[in-house]
Amino acid sequence: MEYFPIFMRLAGEPCLLVGGGEVAVRKARLLQSAGARLTVVAPQLVPELAAMAAAGEVCHIDACFQPAQVGGQRLVVAATNEREVNRLVSQTAQALGIPVNVVDDPELSSYITPAIVDRSPLVIAVSTGGGVPVLARLIRARLESLIPAGFGRLAQFAARFRDQVKARFGNVEERRAFWEAVLEGPLAEQVMNGDERAAEADLLQRLAAGDSTPSGAVYLVGAGPGNPDLLTFRALRLMQQADVVLYDNLVAPELMELVRRDAERIFVGKQRANHTMPQEEINTLLVRLAQEGKRVLRLKGGDPFTFGRGGEEIELLAEHRIPFEVVPGITSASGAAAYAGIPLTHRDHAQAVVFVTGHKKDGSIQLDWPALTRPDQTVVVYMGLAMAAEICDAFIAHGKAATTPAAVVHRATTAQQRTVVGTLASLPAKIAQSGIASPALIIVGDVVALSSRLGWFRSVEEVVETPDAQQ
Repeated sequence: MEYFPIFMRLAGEPCLLVGGGEVAVRKARLLQSAGARLTVVAPQLVPELAAMAAAGEVCHIDACFQPAQVGGQRLVVAATNEREVNRLVSQTAQALGIPVNVVDDPELSSYITPAIVDRSPLVIAVSTGGGVPVLARLIRARLESLIPAGFGRLAQFAARFRDQVKARFGNVEERRAFWEAVLEGPLAEQVMNGDERAAEADLLQRLAAGDSTPSGAVYLVGAGPGNPDLLTFRALRLMQQADVVLYDNLVAPELMELVRRDAERIFVGKQRANHTMPQEEINTLLVRLAQEGKRVLRLKGGDPFTFGRGGEEIELLAEHRIPFEVVPGITSASGAAAYAGIPLTHRDHAQAVVFVTGHKKDGSIQLDWPALTRPDQTVVVYMGLAMAAEICDAFIAHGKAATTPAAVVHRATTAQQRTVVGTLASLPAKIAQSGIASPALIIVGDVVALSSRLGWFRSVEEVVETPDAQQ
């Protein structure tokens, strides 16, 4: 280990920054966030540093560096573009035993500044020994996506009860089991969601009972329209800590690769007229698994509350007082429209958008057609591909022009995406000719005509209808 990692308290301590450029600004922000009393030495300051000096946030010495300025400092940073000046700063500080960093010059530095993930009081530092700072920043970026902002609140919350937990559990292993149960369960989610009062009540109850067993909870997570890059940070974190995952037919295999490796996986996929597991059994299974103390992830394509039956599933959880959370995802309509170049609303074409399912529970398409055929709106039909001909005919029968643009988007946002555009009159035949199958969405409205110009992800397919298809 070339550098010994250490965290230094700088609150109220005098620190010296030599340099007044953009690099110096970044170091000034960092030192200020640590509470340092900062002095900046430079004949000129960039506007942000000058503003900080004018506001009294830093002390500015309008001069070139002099060795006498180093005396009495707790920490020194050299951030000039003149190596000889930086060398003099380094030599002076090290002769006095004061830690010094010369930006981007490990040879002249007695310490280096790592890439930092700040979730105060939780702070994570990543270093490559000054050799490849860009790599450290890339690793930091990955950590930023995995560590939620709420971890800082969780660290503060847990610290408040450290002595009480130590007094209640004399054995180190018992304390570790207690904290693991608390920090990996629904109580931690309560803290990160801002409900510290409820979390405190639960923690005190567990302390009084000496309970270190894991608490079960259910997380309904929207997996988005298919592209793993469109997952939310929160969804990804929960996917990587779940004990059991119940997933649907619409959850892409690439997404399942992101789930914790040792998690139990249960496929509960549903297709038209073919349900692997009835909804009632899924609801009961969620309750049972949570009551066993497991963290259960219910992973759904798109968004759980947009034709995802999320409401049905959490009703039974609420009835049994099982902690649950709903994590929204990018709904399939938004993903399909964005990737197909079809803006759902547009000032010149549509001032409203309606999402509708292509069939009801009984399999009919008895929808509110007068509402769906209003002008200046976009209609997105979920689960309507099997009845595309009937749906397009119903639009026309209820007054929508047969020439109204309409499209079908298959496996939106993925490498397999296909978009076929036509009109209400021609789309059913084009779907049949293309061979497109579920999952797919139908989009109806004038905005569909924009896809030929705005489609950026996959080009719109030109499906040539055969004489048979036209009949």
